[in-house]
Amino acid sequence: MRNFNYLALALAGLTFGSGAMAAVGADQAARLGKDLTPMGAEKAGNAAGTIPAWDGGLTTPPAGYKVGDHHPDPFAGEKPTLSITPANYKQYADQLTAGQEAMFARYPTFRMDIYPTHRTAAFPQRTYDFSIQNATTANLTAGGDGVESAAEGVPFPIPQNGQEVIWNHKMKFKGVSSARWNNQAAVAPGGQYNLVRLREEFLGLYYKPGNTIADINNILLYFYQVVESPARLAGQVLLVHETLNQQAQVRQAWVYNPGQRRVRRAPNVAYDNPGTASDGLRTNDMTDMFNGALDRYDWKLVGKQEMYVPYNSYKAHSDKSTLADMLTPNHINPDYLRYELHRVWVVEATLKEGKRHINPRRTFYVDEDSWQILTLDHYDSQGNLWRYSEAPSISYYEVPVFWTTMENHHDLKSGRYIAGGLDNQDEIVDFSHQSGPDDYNPQNLRGRGVR
Repeated sequence: MRNFNYLALALAGLTFGSGAMAAVGADQAARLGKDLTPMGAEKAGNAAGTIPAWDGGLTTPPAGYKVGDHHPDPFAGEKPTLSITPANYKQYADQLTAGQEAMFARYPTFRMDIYPTHRTAAFPQRTYDFSIQNATTANLTAGGDGVESAAEGVPFPIPQNGQEVIWNHKMKFKGVSSARWNNQAAVAPGGQYNLVRLREEFLGLYYKPGNTIADINNILLYFYQVVESPARLAGQVLLVHETLNQQAQVRQAWVYNPGQRRVRRAPNVAYDNPGTASDGLRTNDMTDMFNGALDRYDWKLVGKQEMYVPYNSYKAHSDKSTLADMLTPNHINPDYLRYELHRVWVVEATLKEGKRHINPRRTFYVDEDSWQILTLDHYDSQGNLWRYSEAPSISYYEVPVFWTTMENHHDLKSGRYIAGGLDNQDEIVDFSHQSGPDDYNPQNLRGRGVR
């Protein structure tokens, strides 16, 4: 049994039944910005002193940084305080996920270098203000498949159940409008891979200043993706209108195929269908670790735990790091990854009776400071661990926003893995990108996909 921090949950006055769907009272919300951060994390450090207090996160770029640069590592001079290897990992089992333990058991070359913990997660003041406001107004819709009475910030900074934690992840601030390279490589056990170059654009109406849920017509996010290479895939386009309440309106998607030169609806771009050019190594709902509808699972909030998770992964983000060096057999080269001890919310998802998904069980580990899912264990229909996912993340301190720089999904049966977010030799995510709803009209897809 892992040592979950039930005491912290009890002190917060939280309840965890699936029926707990109401906003918290004013007395609880008053803790936000005091003993809790505006996002709902414990502001204090831990008793051992290995997790520091949150002091506002990282919002000041290192000297010499210019917007558009790959972000310099503020902690480049630090050395690991511990290296966890296949030889010693069982000593640290209480701070490891089942997926991480499986990686150590399977791969003699897997290693987790543990560095000093820095609570760098930060967001704009507006996000903080609205998250505090949402605490006393936001509710889950019937069944927990949507959110109502919230605006701009996370809806549930003091979560009462597992669904609320996952909604916080899905609705965390990622910029209003952005564009990025989300290149990915499916790596064979021998280390062979082909790079697929993906260009993506986002528009989150929910984050636009002044918008409430009532203003966005149930559209949480517009998403556009085009394959730039290899040539056999170039010009393929995916457009998604991600709905907020998917019980009222399911995710809407369209694809453009340059060979057929026509746009068609894609109702299968949901749940466990394979992601774009993923070689079957990730599902559509694994984008951003989890972006799917919640209706097929029961969600249990297990508790909060101190875990070793990928954090402040600036070396993996650097333009000085080459894919040839990073993409090694079986897993990312450990020299390019950084792990720290952080408190995470643990949420267990189990498939509802009568529902279908290739992963009947999933365990999510969600950063208390940012609501970013950092690691994720996936199980197969026999109850066996199948995949381990992790999201090396950084503070984009010029915004500020804390978000992934990579997403890595490991198939523990085949020995293959897929790495995404590989923009090391491309421009980084552009949070100043301007777009509007008309840019995500399916009628425009054919023109945008011509090659």
